[in-house]
Amino acid sequence: MSSITPVFPKNAAPPTLPFSPGVKVGNLLFVSGQVPVTPQGKKVEGTIADKTRQIFANIEAILLAGGSSLESIVKANIFLTDMANFKELNAIYASYFPHKKPARSCIAVRQLPLGVDVEIEVVALVENSAKM
Repeated sequence: MSSITPVFPKNAAPPTLPFSPGVKVGNLLFVSGQVPVTPQGKKVEGTIADKTRQIFANIEAILLAGGSSLESIVKANIFLTDMANFKELNAIYASYFPHKKPARSCIAVRQLPLGVDVEIEVVALVENSAKM
């Protein structure tokens, strides 16, 4: 049976609710839904592009702390409160995956925590289990 290891990076947005930003199980790293919040806990204002970039900075920090990387993402789930933002979000999202594109879902939701309009969660392969 694989052990469950929480991942709490120092350079990502702090969790505001009772959860681990990431959880490593075997060679998989599950990253909890990330919202556009800076490592200092400040909500990012601006465009969906600005918010998506901050989310990916948070995701990358969690992945690196857990022995993985953006290139190792195998599944992404995106939650949007307004599908009018889909095209802009998709353009930024695609820039993070120029070659290997993970499986993905994009779901419209009525609202998200902290009143944000986008949240992204991912599952990634752990490149080197010995790092942890």
